[in-house]
Amino acid sequence: MWYDGLLGRLFVCFFAVFLGVHVMRWTMWSKEFQALHLLRLIWGIVAKMSKHDIAEILRGPRVRVQNKNKDKDDKGEAIPKSEIAKGYTTEWSYPSRVLFVATKMGNTHFVIELIRSDPELIWKLDDKGKTIFHLAVKHRQINIYKLIYEIGAMKHLITPIKDKKGNNMLHMVSKSAKQSRFRDVSGVALQMQRELLWFKEVEQMIPPHYRQRKNGDNVTPQDLFTKTHEKLVTKGEDWMKNTASQCMVVATLITTIVFAAAFTLPGGYNQGTGIPFFCKEPALIIFVIADAVSLISSSTSILMFLAILTSRYAERDFLESLPKKLLFGLATLFLSIMTMMIAFSASFFVLYDKKVKWIPITITGLAGMPVILFAILQFRLLGDVFYSTYRSRYLFKPKKRILYF
Repeated sequence: MWYDGLLGRLFVCFFAVFLGVHVMRWTMWSKEFQALHLLRLIWGIVAKMSKHDIAEILRGPRVRVQNKNKDKDDKGEAIPKSEIAKGYTTEWSYPSRVLFVATKMGNTHFVIELIRSDPELIWKLDDKGKTIFHLAVKHRQINIYKLIYEIGAMKHLITPIKDKKGNNMLHMVSKSAKQSRFRDVSGVALQMQRELLWFKEVEQMIPPHYRQRKNGDNVTPQDLFTKTHEKLVTKGEDWMKNTASQCMVVATLITTIVFAAAFTLPGGYNQGTGIPFFCKEPALIIFVIADAVSLISSSTSILMFLAILTSRYAERDFLESLPKKLLFGLATLFLSIMTMMIAFSASFFVLYDKKVKWIPITITGLAGMPVILFAILQFRLLGDVFYSTYRSRYLFKPKKRILYF
């Protein structure tokens, strides 16, 4: 067959890697399905090769790597002084291993196809002693990490594995993620929350007696997390304070307006009795109720944003305390804006005669624009805060089995 030759094997190897890395980048479902089907056909050809050839394809080409300031190699053997004197030593590495490259890039379909064809791949280690789950945690590839829930009791043997520097899986998640992994997260404070959620998830996954284990640098996972996230905590504090301050100004203005409107009812009062002229009008009742709700909700919003400004801003505050306050503050602010516009619209229905109803109807339609605009602009932030805070328990749990049916 054509694939028995060396060129054929190289072609299959590079084409499989190229296809696997890019299969998740295609946005159209039809194209993705076709690519996945083609990948399975190619892997079916690769599977007919000998185990040695398959291992060579998965391992990738060998590369010479220079390491500085080492007196022992990876086997623990002493390095000749002549080599140390040069300032560096050379080693052979395999940085292009298909399985680990796909894991780093989040190519879930490709990883699943490889594991289905050879389940033993979950035990494979890269050049630094990491499994695919260690890499998934390090690079925040959540869909690949979810596969750990499908391997049963084996996860208790994989999670404690240490790399060559003594880092276990909890040490991996303690290191700050790349900024590109936060593209779908709104705000720095929510980025910090996502990092805490990752840490808590891996912490409950790893055996308890490994949670305080120190790595080769004599650092525990918690200490490493605190050290690597200092800047993110500071940026999160600044973002939260700026957001709370700006929203607090808006809430204060609304409180001032609706408080004054409560004593200046549309149509005025009867000077003799002090009773409003249109007290029996449904529109006036709506005005009073909406104005009262707006005053109460805006005042509540002020208290929530004030609580944010006076918070301690400890690490754990970003997990639930601060996001809940922000969510409640934004929700009550939105409610106050909406009810204020309802009260504003109702006042025109009180003042104008039934023959000119088109005036209050038109004004009501225009008054809905700020409410809709606020909802559109803040919906993603509100959705992210709500999902991360109240739906975080489902963030790392697979909705269905995809590794083994």
